[in-house]
Amino acid sequence: MKITNKNINVPNALSILRILLIIPFVILYTRGEFVWAVVCLVLSGLSDLFDGIIARRFHQQTEVGQMLDPIADKLTQGTVAICLAIQIPVLLPLLAVFVLKELLMLVGGMFLVLKKKKRPSKAMWYGKLGTVLFYCSFVVIAALKGIWKIEILPLDIALLSVTAVCMLYALYRYAKLFFAVLRSTDPKDSIDLKSDIKAKREPKEAE
Repeated sequence: MKITNKNINVPNALSILRILLIIPFVILYTRGEFVWAVVCLVLSGLSDLFDGIIARRFHQQTEVGQMLDPIADKLTQGTVAICLAIQIPVLLPLLAVFVLKELLMLVGGMFLVLKKKKRPSKAMWYGKLGTVLFYCSFVVIAALKGIWKIEILPLDIALLSVTAVCMLYALYRYAKLFFAVLRSTDPKDSIDLKSDIKAKREPKEAE
């Protein structure tokens, strides 16, 4: 009988891939190789799309995966925002909204899991919408600047403003969920990460 760890699956691998893609993205973007930087971001966005689909379709949802996915999103979006701010300083106030929102959610999630042993909220539609808008906005801005050498500041501000509004709305909704979980006494909202990782093992018949 073979023991398998349910945390080792395709969706979790895609989330890790999304984190790893940050490194080549930063290198390419800072070197001015915008086309390849956009390719990295598109691959990151596709991995974000498919990890959730695969997890639901093949019943590969795990506690580790539910935490890896938002962490990968936050690290990616924060990195992209910083890169954009360095490249286009006038956008710094708008991009600060993205970084602040992601930092607050990351710290809040870690506080729930590590300090309170509570289960953070899973990704909701409004959070995913903000992520999609963020990726689309960056791809448009980077493609215009990197491929066609065009920089339309009003368009950049408009795209990022719409994304910022959506992200602030998502932050508000997630904050409500955060405090609801914090006050909850329901056992389903509790989590012990170490025990849960060990428990995610199941026997598999040898072939």
